[in-house]
Amino acid sequence: MKNILIVVDMQNDFVDGSLGSDEAVSILNNAVEKIANFDGKIFATLDTHDENYLNTLEGQNLPVEHCIKGTYGWKLNKQIFNALSNKDYILVEKPTFGSMDLINHISNILDIETDISIELIGLCTDICVISNALLLKANFYETPIYVDASACAGTTHKSHQDALNSMKSCQINIINE
Repeated sequence: MKNILIVVDMQNDFVDGSLGSDEAVSILNNAVEKIANFDGKIFATLDTHDENYLNTLEGQNLPVEHCIKGTYGWKLNKQIFNALSNKDYILVEKPTFGSMDLINHISNILDIETDISIELIGLCTDICVISNALLLKANFYETPIYVDASACAGTTHKSHQDALNSMKSCQINIINE
């Protein structure tokens, strides 16, 4: 079986920057360990906005500048970057919660391989992790999709748990709860 790991938005702004949290910092070591021990293809998503973010629909609903392309906050957390440095990985910039570019990259792999599983880790469980997990499930419904709860954090502990429960309802496998 070929494995795919998706590292969702482990960027400075989400770990300890403008939208960071103690929960995000607390899962960092688990995420680094998951990457270090992973044998397979890795995709790392980057939430990517530009200077007019506050004028976008998302910016009007979440008026906190974050992940502005090229800034320190947009870059991968250093520990995550170092863990990825010896791995076969592709960065996928995404302007919103879920990524159709990610779906397209994985479609190319699935055209070649049929026995694949996909696992997600990262931030935030209740926004970008769940959005990408549901997109993956909708597009690759015969592919096992996993989310490692110990390497994810939500905007709050409750929203993290709620997102995990919602994903379970959609037949996404939650591990390490």
